[in-house]
Amino acid sequence: MMQNLVFLKLGGSLITDKSRANTHLPAVLARLADEIASARRQDPSLRLLLGHGSGSFGHAAASKWASLSGGSDPATWAGFVEVWRAAHTLNRFVLDALAAAGLPAVAFPPSACATSRARRIVAWDPAPVQAALSAGLLPVVNGDVTFDQELGAAIVSTEEAFSYLARFFRPRRILLAGVEEGVWEDFPVNTRLIPVITMRTFSRYSSVLAGSQEPDVTGGMLQKVESMLSLVEEIPGLQAHIFSGRQPGVVRDALLGASPGTCLRSEVEEVSQDAI
Repeated sequence: MMQNLVFLKLGGSLITDKSRANTHLPAVLARLADEIASARRQDPSLRLLLGHGSGSFGHAAASKWASLSGGSDPATWAGFVEVWRAAHTLNRFVLDALAAAGLPAVAFPPSACATSRARRIVAWDPAPVQAALSAGLLPVVNGDVTFDQELGAAIVSTEEAFSYLARFFRPRRILLAGVEEGVWEDFPVNTRLIPVITMRTFSRYSSVLAGSQEPDVTGGMLQKVESMLSLVEEIPGLQAHIFSGRQPGVVRDALLGASPGTCLRSEVEEVSQDAI
C-alpha cells in the first residue's frame, strides 16, 4: 500500500451539464483543479489517482448507440468509436484544466490500458500507473469503452476502474464527488442524509437507491454504493465517501482528511467504532 494514497472521482454530473449533450462546465473544472492543486501544496505527501465520469459526453453517445448491449457488428463498432471520441473529448477538457492549475496530469484511459469481461475489468497492467504515482505525477482515469472478451464492445464506469486498481494500490480513501450531498434516505424529498452505510445496513436503503437513478448508462447511485461497499469489505481500513463537490472548498478539504457526505465503511470498522 502506498502511504497517503487517495482516489478521487469528479462525477460527470459535477463537471458537465447532463441536460445538454457534450457540454462541460469550464468554471467548475477550473475551481476543482485549483482545489486539488491546493491540497497537494498543503500536504506534499498526498498521492492521488484522479478519475472522472463522462457526463453529458459519453452517456449521451452511449444512450444513442445502446453500446452497453455489446456486440461485434459494424454498427456496434461505429458506436464504440463515437462513445470513445466523446469520452476522450471530455478527458481532454479535464486534462487542460489540471494543467492550467499546474498539476502534472497524465491520462490512463481504460480503452487503451484495460480489457474487460462482461463489463468487469479483468486485465490492466498497474505498473505505468504505479510509476506515475511514484514520480509524483497525477494519473487520470475515466469512464470509457473497453474491448470486452464476452461482449465485444462494452463500457466501464470510473468506479469499475477504481475497483480494479484499488486492489493493487490499496488506497486509504476513495472520494466520489458529484452533485448530491450524499446518499439520501428519503429520495426525492432529500431531507435525511444517510451518514454511514455498511454491508449490514445496505439492505435498508437498497430500494431507495434503486429508485434514485438518474439516466446513467453505468448504473447510477445504486451501482456506486454496491461497488464501493464491496471494496471497503475487501480492503482493510478503506473508507469511501459520496458527497457534493458543488460547494467551493469541499473537495480540497476532503483530500486533506475531512469526511463529507455519506461514508461507506466495513462491518469490522463499524463494530470497532461502536465499542469506543
